[in-house]
Amino acid sequence: MNQNTSTSTTPVGGTNPNSAGRELALQFVYQCEAQKLFHFMPAQFEAFAAHMNASSKEQAFAARAAAGVLERLEEIDNWVGENSKNWKLSRMAATDRTVLRLAAWELLEGVTPPKVVLNEAIELAKRYGTEESGAFVNGLLDALLRSRAQQNKV
Repeated sequence: MNQNTSTSTTPVGGTNPNSAGRELALQFVYQCEAQKLFHFMPAQFEAFAAHMNASSKEQAFAARAAAGVLERLEEIDNWVGENSKNWKLSRMAATDRTVLRLAAWELLEGVTPPKVVLNEAIELAKRYGTEESGAFVNGLLDALLRSRAQQNKV
């Protein structure tokens, strides 16, 4: 996972530990996918977080997010897959897919306001993805929110 060279190393949300934790979770889940490890292993996460020099607050948020994504991966992938037009998850860029999984988990959890989830996901996609990643992630997350609103009406 390469950062775009045009961005700084400051976390997407500045000094907010949840924003930095979100970025740490993204990196960890991306690494898990690359290594084909689709379950959360606390010892592996702790070693990763220590290597990244993450604070305890960042680690707490990231561990919860990464574990949540990996534990609910099938549900998340189904939800994203059902709402992506003309794109299978397997054909998406790995960084975009990971950003979408993390944001979808946060939307399902319902703790973070959707606007915050979308804004931070878009910024992560811009930072780690391609030139088109921000718009792609934005469009798909909008579709997820619309589907969630439709489900809540039923």
